[in-house]
Amino acid sequence: MVYVPLEKLLDKTNNSTYKLVTLAAKRALEIAEGQPKLVGGVDASIKPSTIALLEIAEGKVKFKK
Repeated sequence: MVYVPLEKLLDKTNNSTYKLVTLAAKRALEIAEGQPKLVGGVDASIKPSTIALLEIAEGKVKFKK
């Protein structure tokens, strides 16, 4: 199981839970539809929503204004 700290995620979205959920949902949908993953070393059994959170935590995906 992959652990992504919430504090690290909220820092990437200016402490906005709404922005975080919206960004993660959109990115998870893109990954589920076949878009390439932006993080390496991810097991095939990890769900798209978890991959999206990892990408946000690493700063690979950002919220557009």
